[in-house]
Amino acid sequence: MIVQQDISVETRRQAIQIEIDARKSAAERNRLGQFATPHDLAVEITRYVASLRGRSKAGIRFADPSIGSGSFFSAALAVFGAKRIERAVGVELDRVFCEAARELWSEAGLEVVHGDFTRIVANGMCPSSPNVILANPPYVRHHHLERENKERLQRLTFKMTGVEVNGLAGLYVYFLLLATAWMQDGGVAAWLIPSEFMDVNYGAALKGFLTDRVTLIRIHRFDPDDVQFGDALVSSVVLVYRKLPPAHDHVVEFTFGGTIAEPHAKDVISLDRLRESRKWTVYPSHAKNDRCTSGNGDGPTLADFFRVQRGIATGSNKFFVLDRADAKRRGLPARYLRPILPSPRHLMTTVVEGDADGYPRIDRQLCVIDCDLPEPLVESRHPALWEYLQTAEALGIKSGYLVGKRAPWYKQEQRVPSPFLCTYMGRGSHDKQPFRFIWNRSAAIGTNLYLMLHPQNGLSAMLRKHPERSADVHELLRCVTGHELRGEGRVYGGGLNKIEPKELGRISAVSFVDRWPELTRDVWRNEAPRLFE
Repeated sequence: MIVQQDISVETRRQAIQIEIDARKSAAERNRLGQFATPHDLAVEITRYVASLRGRSKAGIRFADPSIGSGSFFSAALAVFGAKRIERAVGVELDRVFCEAARELWSEAGLEVVHGDFTRIVANGMCPSSPNVILANPPYVRHHHLERENKERLQRLTFKMTGVEVNGLAGLYVYFLLLATAWMQDGGVAAWLIPSEFMDVNYGAALKGFLTDRVTLIRIHRFDPDDVQFGDALVSSVVLVYRKLPPAHDHVVEFTFGGTIAEPHAKDVISLDRLRESRKWTVYPSHAKNDRCTSGNGDGPTLADFFRVQRGIATGSNKFFVLDRADAKRRGLPARYLRPILPSPRHLMTTVVEGDADGYPRIDRQLCVIDCDLPEPLVESRHPALWEYLQTAEALGIKSGYLVGKRAPWYKQEQRVPSPFLCTYMGRGSHDKQPFRFIWNRSAAIGTNLYLMLHPQNGLSAMLRKHPERSADVHELLRCVTGHELRGEGRVYGGGLNKIEPKELGRISAVSFVDRWPELTRDVWRNEAPRLFE
């Protein structure tokens, strides 16, 4: 039998949560995806779910597939009351949290199951189907999932739901889909998850599920400046849906900012419109919603005139990137060193001039080791370089993921210098650009903190004939508005914006053809193949 919540238990839960969190480093908790739901937020979400149930007298069978210390169960007791909860189940992988939840809530009737929810549900070992799921699933990024486990999750999810999940999706996507398969038809679920799925290609499967397989009731996106988890830089949303196929004319409520009860903006969007929308963060329109200027793909874009690619990922900038003066002092051979730009935070200019050797004319010149000779030849021909490379073993460099995939391990990705670059991440609101465009007049390449813009087609030919027009190109790039850049990129907690090559390529380039009408032929050339797709 469920007994009434004792407020002192919730106070004790919060203290235990803080104590357990303190035992792990921030990096470890990030890898495990352990970010507890603040109690006030859990209560607010639960109250909204309660409002959807109205005056229903049906008993509540509560479940949380990642119970943690029991924040959502505590909220359920506070909102629904003990008498309405017929059964409550929480699953938890972390043994410490599992024991804490049992100690805290066993007298209140919570059944805590220790184990991996995805394996428990696969084996049919889950208790009877719940009709209310309240959850904040583990935010484990895809690169923290072992390949075998990721493939297992993909197979299982397809078997249980028919949804093919992209390998770039985080663990929370699998939790949501598998838990919904477990849930009773007609049940209501509320999930606190990262907002990234709303904009990225690998979120398409989840968006399709939400528009076609369940009745999506509401999506509330928090203001990115209002981080829900003080130690996790993620922008969060609350998804609420009922496990029933949607009606043909169903509309979804989108809210933004403020609280769930009092959002700063709201709108209703039809399912047909949602299915056609590439980015869902454009809804609802609001002054603080910097996602509202996503392009529709019509007209010329930067991808018509530039090949955009990320800079190199060295595997360890601290080891492979050196001060030019330090590399010279060590006697490292110049032919296996390449000029490279410093981190954007250390690059104070947007126009980088080059010296006679191609290095940027900046206070701190950097170079990256890039050698394709096999180790025996490096040892015999370049003893200074060999001596430096031998220090990698003790530093753990060679066991790194990227380094371990290269042959030889000190050979870098190949990039040619690009005359224009864009910083990969940054902050900025309203008209202020979150990213900076750099005019690179040196022979330096960039790390993966930059996107490299290589002119192509007619623009490339024009710049070869009229190199002085590079200044105009740079100025046009600098005139791209902050709203456009944020609309195509993605935002994380604390207002940190990021943009990927394809997203930058979607930015409108109308200003380029307005300035040089002869470039229009490139747009026609690129549009023609799409007409017949």
